[in-house]
Amino acid sequence: MEAQELQEKSSFDHESLKEPRDPKNSKGGWITFPFLAVAILGLGLAAGGAMSNMVVYLVTEYNVPSVDAAQISTIISGSISLAPVLGAVVADAFFGSYPIVAVAMVMSVLSLVMFTLTASLRVLRPAACQAGAGPCEQASAGQMAALYAGVFLLCLSSAGARFNQATMGANQFDAAADRDVFFNWYFIFLYASSVLGATLIVYIQDTVSWALGFGISCAASVVGLAALLLGARYYRQPPAQGSPFTGIARVVVAAVRKRKVSMEASEELKYYNGPSRCDTDSKTAGHGVQAPGDSFSFLNRAALIADGDLDAADCSVVRPWRICTVEQVEDFKTVVRILPLWSAAIVLSISIGVQINFTVLQALVMDRAVGRFNVPAGSMIVASLLSVVIFLGLLDRILLPLWKRLTGHTPTPLQLVGVGHALTVLSMAASAIVERRRTATVRAHGEEGNPMWVSPLSAMWLILPFAVSGAGEALHFPAQVTLYYQEFPPSLKNTATGMMAMIVALGFYLSTALVNIVQRSTTWLPDNMNASKLENLYWLLTLLVAVNFGYYLTCAKLYRYQNIGK
Repeated sequence: MEAQELQEKSSFDHESLKEPRDPKNSKGGWITFPFLAVAILGLGLAAGGAMSNMVVYLVTEYNVPSVDAAQISTIISGSISLAPVLGAVVADAFFGSYPIVAVAMVMSVLSLVMFTLTASLRVLRPAACQAGAGPCEQASAGQMAALYAGVFLLCLSSAGARFNQATMGANQFDAAADRDVFFNWYFIFLYASSVLGATLIVYIQDTVSWALGFGISCAASVVGLAALLLGARYYRQPPAQGSPFTGIARVVVAAVRKRKVSMEASEELKYYNGPSRCDTDSKTAGHGVQAPGDSFSFLNRAALIADGDLDAADCSVVRPWRICTVEQVEDFKTVVRILPLWSAAIVLSISIGVQINFTVLQALVMDRAVGRFNVPAGSMIVASLLSVVIFLGLLDRILLPLWKRLTGHTPTPLQLVGVGHALTVLSMAASAIVERRRTATVRAHGEEGNPMWVSPLSAMWLILPFAVSGAGEALHFPAQVTLYYQEFPPSLKNTATGMMAMIVALGFYLSTALVNIVQRSTTWLPDNMNASKLENLYWLLTLLVAVNFGYYLTCAKLYRYQNIGK
């Protein structure tokens, strides 16, 4: 149905290009979609091929201890999640989306070239471990530098393309309905490429060769770059409009710089509402216009007019880092009000980051056979991706209509996020129970001292916690984006995705810190997974997300919607 609608819209827009009514509309439309779709798929396959199997690559090819490999992979994932926020700021403030996406696609090609070289050239990797031959040879500084060069280029690629591809695609359409259809297809292609990277590419890396797996990802990246460049003549390329993050920073800086200004004589205070609502006489500027609200009154200083802030001739700002409009101050207050809810999501990301990487390590020492097929350990994350996709479909078609029929109203974003929190608690508990069963088989066979021993317990048991976690993600991540998008003022709508990216990044970084603390404080996580007490870590995460759930419920109870009904 969506594909048919997409075809009809594409045909209509293509015809409309023949008789443009104004220069702005002479480009863009559905004619750009095939080029953007191939670019999205190419970049997704490149990133998936490089990152889906990173833990296994570090352990098997670079002789990195298993827990250290999980930590390195977590830090890389955090960087890849945070980098797009910076890339979006640069695109918004200076260059626009298309140039940044094009450069990012080039970086993607170079990154996969580096990964392919590390897999192809023996000199770029340490000698393989030999069972019973003593300690494994550690990678040299030069060998790790070559690998990290590929990682750095991959981060640059993610910085430039992940958010900006979506923004660039949305810029091609005038109608909101067309943009909605594009976003649907964008996420379909994003998830499809992730699944292909975590299955097909990972299988080739594990069973054929790492060089071929990385090489295929590199080829996909080249095809994506070529498609992006071939469509250049059709793209709309709106000029940079300036980043909303700059306005947020200005409010903080201006308020701090005016911290000594007295706010007691409120009836005499003059606030800046912009040149169109400002008297040209700076002595009376601000009278009769909107004043900021009483909440977070310290920030009101940022909009307070002081001598030298404005040009007396036209009321334009002379010192932009000493004064902001009342609207900018109130916009920033909106962000401050929602920060407690935002912070509650960080613990969710911490638990998910630990679960993803340690599940790969568990799978390496479990029976991964399904019939005659041996599932790659790095492909286990597919269970979470598929769970997200399936649960989103069930949510849209069955669960939300059923909820509305039973309760008489559609669930609010806060309610959906709360259910996602509860499912994450269940997911961590399920991971602990599965790990208890695995370690029970290790003890039953007396193999605690053998790091290479593979438990007869099927690795398919790991799918259950991942499936529950994916269902939780399908609820809390989209609902949070919806909450931020609907609650934020127009000038800050684009920060919704950026806030989610920061949640993911902080979660990955903090999960690394948590694992480091556990390693130093306990004996739960030795390099030998068969001698570990990973179950305890999962129970600790269960406790953390349960306490965090209580914190979230408190924040949700105290929060008052600004723009949507309860």
